[in-house]
Amino acid sequence: MNASEIRALATEVLAGIAPEADLATLGENEDLREMLDLDSMDFMNFVVGLHQKTGRAIPEADVPKLYTMKGLVAYFAAD
Repeated sequence: MNASEIRALATEVLAGIAPEADLATLGENEDLREMLDLDSMDFMNFVVGLHQKTGRAIPEADVPKLYTMKGLVAYFAAD
């Protein structure tokens, strides 16, 4: 997947978790949890959604890499 596809996928999953959020305003380095007011359960649902959409296992140790859009793109692009 390229960066655009990864961002689109992440946005799709986030829209299901935080439908009221303006996802177009997310910055590359902003903490998704803070910007979207996601609690730990919401963020885990996001991680599970990414896993389901990509089929890629995401170990718990890698979850912090997904806190920003920049980190998330780098994580999935490295595949």
